[in-house]
Amino acid sequence: MARDKLLLIPGPSPVLPRILDRLAAPTVSHVSPVMAADLKEALANLKRIVFCEHGEAFVVAGAGTLSMEMALVNAAAPGDRVLVLSQGYFGDRMAAVGRAFGLNVELIQSPWGKVVPPSDVAAALGKADYKIVAATHVDTATGSCAPIEAYAAVARRAGALTIVDGVCATGGVAERMDAWGIDVILTAAQKCFGAPPGLAILVLSERAMDKRKGLPSVPAYYADVLRWLPVMNDPAKYFSTPCVNEIRAFAEATRIILEEGVEARFRRHALFARAVRAGLSALGFSFLTDPSCLADTLSVVIYPAGVEDGAFRARLSEKGVIVAGGLAQTAGRVFRMGHMGNLTREQLEFALGALEETLADLGARPASGAAVAAARTVLEV
Repeated sequence: MARDKLLLIPGPSPVLPRILDRLAAPTVSHVSPVMAADLKEALANLKRIVFCEHGEAFVVAGAGTLSMEMALVNAAAPGDRVLVLSQGYFGDRMAAVGRAFGLNVELIQSPWGKVVPPSDVAAALGKADYKIVAATHVDTATGSCAPIEAYAAVARRAGALTIVDGVCATGGVAERMDAWGIDVILTAAQKCFGAPPGLAILVLSERAMDKRKGLPSVPAYYADVLRWLPVMNDPAKYFSTPCVNEIRAFAEATRIILEEGVEARFRRHALFARAVRAGLSALGFSFLTDPSCLADTLSVVIYPAGVEDGAFRARLSEKGVIVAGGLAQTAGRVFRMGHMGNLTREQLEFALGALEETLADLGARPASGAAVAAARTVLEV
């Protein structure tokens, strides 16, 4: 049997056997006590992971794009002015989703690899009455990690709600909803949570819930949080059949996060990010993202001269490691390497060794063991 390959793309991330066991368990009724208990625990754990004491959590069948739609349609009234802060491809998508629902969207874009300065946000909010400020925390196209706490503070002073796309951040990078004044976090299961894909996940503050309750309707049916709220409060109730096994697997993933400790998990992600970049730098790679805003969950890696993208990723795959290519303007110039979720030190070192061997196979002359040695100088401090 072929050896399983180590999936180090910007999500999905590797899934632990105990999570897979929940996914493979016999399917139970979607209104059974077993399912209800798992969903209730998952929702409670989710609020602990994003530091939300009040507000409401939602987990439904879907993906991060559905989470984005749900966040916007439930927090914004038709015609509301929405300020989207884009650090890359997925910030641009947020603007497109808002426009699809008839919202009055203005987009501020940073150069790829940088972030929108909070001062630019404050200036924009001083010129118009925006009801929503929306930003991607970590953009998986650029590896840029936005200053969400600063954005939320500026938005709160202007009376706007803050929506955060945490798909590549939640559970791996701190998102403190109550303390920072974030009103909506939208995310998905398959990245920092380390669960299989298939779930759209949101947490709404009390302010955001009040906004939705004050709207006579929203341009959605399945995506209307008020239709899901009775189920989230009492999972024995029915609105639409949930993906039972995926939710039970996600519940297990949240247990693993709390067992590790949320703060400890953030520190591990930061440590592994530094170690990965030390190893890659030792091999002659560089990074697209400005050092001031590097994400702890993935790296966007620029090839050394003479290394061809397709050949490199194909050979690396043969050695058991999968990374992703670049998106849009970075295609062919970079690969994107995830280092998030439940990744272990052993997997990290295996991947760096495989990267070094791949370069050697393609004609480069990296010093033997340089990548792992450089990573260990970070890991063993």
